Amino acid sequence: MPSSEIILNPDLSVYHLHLKNGEVPRKVVTVGDPDRLDWLIPHFDQVYSDQQFREFRSLRGRIGQEDMLCISTGIGTDNIDIVLNELHLAYAWDLSKREPRSEALPPLQVLRLGTSGTLREDIPIESILMSEAALGFDYLMHFYNWSDFRKLEGLDAFPQPYFTWGSEALRSQFRPMAQHSGITVTANGFYGPQGRNVPLKAKKDKWLEILAVQDLEALAITNLEMETAGIYALGSLLNMECLSLSAILANRRTQVFSKKPETIVKGMIAQALEIYSAE
Repeated sequence: MPSSEIILNPDLSVYHLHLKNGEVPRKVVTVGDPDRLDWLIPHFDQVYSDQQFREFRSLRGRIGQEDMLCISTGIGTDNIDIVLNELHLAYAWDLSKREPRSEALPPLQVLRLGTSGTLREDIPIESILMSEAALGFDYLMHFYNWSDFRKLEGLDAFPQPYFTWGSEALRSQFRPMAQHSGITVTANGFYGPQGRNVPLKAKKDKWLEILAVQDLEALAITNLEMETAGIYALGSLLNMECLSLSAILANRRTQVFSKKPETIVKGMIAQALEIYSAE
């Protein structure tokens, strides 16, 4: 593979994440904010390394008998494209040869621990929501061989979003800690793309209301954030098992925001890492 297509650093680490062969265990946790990794460190029995390049901070260590890599992705599916592709390269390719490894490896597992706003009045803030599936209103999967795009009623003025499922195995594993579940909408921005009308007015009136009343695959559309659909869709093409859990910090319908967001997110992290490290 040409060096222009798989760009490596002088130490043979992948270009953005600075991870080398042997530094990506099977179990990976992603968060958005690099500083949020500080909330994961107390749960580790041993920390092997902690490095940061741009918004990508990587924490490698062990919890119980499980090696884990925790990595910050920053915001948005443009960064997810970098993170998942480079994780796959460091895990499943021989970087010295720039070619796939000859031996078969078990699927990489990627657990997103994030925050989100719900679109439904019956989902309270400060609860934990599991994304059974996701709809991507960003453009990431238009650049890959993805075929499952959905037409939603009342949204003809928008590109058709791509539809994707989370890992069935991980959904089953983490279902006991999820108080709610449904379809997560992934937006390509925080203000207009999420229906906020300040400082500029969003294009589509009642955008959130239109999303909230739709069902797909017998599931309700429940919440809105900026990474999950990209993780699920791209991860499936890269032979990864992916799951997204969100602490619900805002209810966009009742227009309330949590008064204790740090407490809620830390509680979610503690529960999720206990489950993730149990196998």
